[in-house]
Amino acid sequence: MELTREEVRELDRRAIEEFGIPGIILMENAGRAVADEVQCLAAKGAAGQRAAGLRARVAVLCGKGNTGGDGFVAARHLFNRGLQPAVALFARFDEIAGDAAVNLAIIRRMGLAPIEVTSEAGLPAVREMVAEAGVVVDALLGTGASGEVRGLIRSGIEIINRSGKPVVAVDIPSGLDANTGEVLGVCVTAGVTVTFVAPKAGFTRGQAPRHTGRVVVAEIGIPRQIIPAG
Repeated sequence: MELTREEVRELDRRAIEEFGIPGIILMENAGRAVADEVQCLAAKGAAGQRAAGLRARVAVLCGKGNTGGDGFVAARHLFNRGLQPAVALFARFDEIAGDAAVNLAIIRRMGLAPIEVTSEAGLPAVREMVAEAGVVVDALLGTGASGEVRGLIRSGIEIINRSGKPVVAVDIPSGLDANTGEVLGVCVTAGVTVTFVAPKAGFTRGQAPRHTGRVVVAEIGIPRQIIPAG
């Protein structure tokens, strides 16, 4: 079974409106699933860091939508598990709304100190953050992305791809069209994609297989009876 972006949006709507599941619960489950996969990757590559008494470092690059919110949740869980997440937000703090804003406020209160990337002047800090990380989390763009990726988000994707680090994509690699599998000008090349509910329709189409890596399907609390059989 595969889902289009429209089908995913409808499942979220029904879960929230018909079943009364708060969207923040879905975000919590999604972020925790990402943290689980990141923790596994960090453990595989952090033997030297552990020997030196250091915590594994993870760079979490977030956009301003709900995918970024998933990234904030993942960062919180990674911190609580003893890892060292560094968060870069490719937007201003005051641009974040809804459930993502709640989770951004939480990690700020926890002292994770995310940085705002609002101009090219912020990119060197992102490059340094990624260079110091053992694993990178791509939470820049979600399944709703369409049209060519431009500006700072494009730069963030390029930084990830040039890093040579293991990459975990949140739901979909940023810059990939969820329906067609085409690259929207530039696209993260992930080692693992933690996708929610079901693989997306575009994952087996176009250029997608070069970018998704291993696909892990995470259950996030959508009621079973509304998920299409397949």
